[in-house]
Amino acid sequence: MDGIYNILDYRDRSKNNTDWTEAFRAAVSDAGKAGGGIVYVPAGKYATYSIRLESNITLYVAAGAQLDFMEDIEGYETVETEFEGIAGEAYMPCIYALGAHHVAVKGDGVINGSGAVWWKQVREHTLKRPRPYLICFQECEHVRIEGVTLCNSPAWTVHPLYCRDVLIQGISIKNPPDSPNTDGINPDGCRDVRIINCRVDVGDDCITLKSGTEKTPVKRPCENIMIANCALLHGHGGIVIGSEMSGGVRNVTVSNCIFQDTDRGLRVKTRRRRGGIVENIHFSNCIMDRVMCPFVFNMYYFCGEDGKADYVRDREAYPVDDGTPGIRGIHISNVTVTNASAAAGFVYGLKEMPVSGVTLSNVRITMDPAGAPGTPAMMDGLSPVSAQGFFLRNARELVFDNVFITNARGGEILSDDSVEWSS
Repeated sequence: MDGIYNILDYRDRSKNNTDWTEAFRAAVSDAGKAGGGIVYVPAGKYATYSIRLESNITLYVAAGAQLDFMEDIEGYETVETEFEGIAGEAYMPCIYALGAHHVAVKGDGVINGSGAVWWKQVREHTLKRPRPYLICFQECEHVRIEGVTLCNSPAWTVHPLYCRDVLIQGISIKNPPDSPNTDGINPDGCRDVRIINCRVDVGDDCITLKSGTEKTPVKRPCENIMIANCALLHGHGGIVIGSEMSGGVRNVTVSNCIFQDTDRGLRVKTRRRRGGIVENIHFSNCIMDRVMCPFVFNMYYFCGEDGKADYVRDREAYPVDDGTPGIRGIHISNVTVTNASAAAGFVYGLKEMPVSGVTLSNVRITMDPAGAPGTPAMMDGLSPVSAQGFFLRNARELVFDNVFITNARGGEILSDDSVEWSS
């Protein structure tokens, strides 16, 4: 059939079915020469190194098909990209496109990143350069990722970087709970993104919105993001913004999602010198169960390079400048939380730039009296707590309307005179 390039038609380039890299390269090349098409992967297993797509090409992984990315690290090419906001050379993502339009990965099959070999080298500090993402589209437009099951990603699983018009729909992601930095879906500096009907169960944050660090060469906002009808399981955070947010994150809606056994529910994290503003975030009609802390807004996040510096941990006020981050305009409504273990919520702004304009309405939180102690946020000087209420510092224009907290120890609200309420 015209426009469909069945990978089995390129079997002669598969090295007796042991390495399909050249077969995929030839199929993509033929589709590209024709102006686009579908690279079709029927039922069966296919070992390969990275697959690089082009404009107007869909990689379709059919039911019963499985891509297994090769474990020989030295066989991977490298590309210029960004890893955690730092520009440089990294191993090519398993599925990759640069500067393409109308590019897609679809189907009901499985894409296996064979991550264990990468995780081992990360723990042993023997990797020469950053790990590959499982799927990364960079500087692309009109991106579609639909239906597939993604597992064992070497690093972040789905990473749109500086893309516009992205639809991620109906995918399932499963990475082991102890796999390092295997976030689920991480739009970075992207515009007009929809993440719908996905199931994400990973070893780090489930869905994270990013926009670079103070060291990112060109900072671009992550904006106009819709997340809906997703199941988020076991991650360090369910919906996370930051800590790479120097380009700003704005105009985000999260609705009709379920959070199960995540460390945190909605989490915003940043620190001094990052700059950028997080604003216009609407979070509604969600259910959380057995989360450690459902709501975290932390401006003293200490992980990563320079995270232990004095300017990060200092609780005194600093001059406000371009490196001062901001968190404002967070609207949370119609949320039910059961069996929260550590704290009902945690808000800690900078003394010079308080968290501003957080509204909670129609929120019910039930703490687990027997919940294991946990640290709500990653910042210097915090100790584990259990069944604590809302801990608030350096915040203003707060509104709590019809908010009920049950089984909290030491009071439902733990605040001081650094907190200003709005009636």
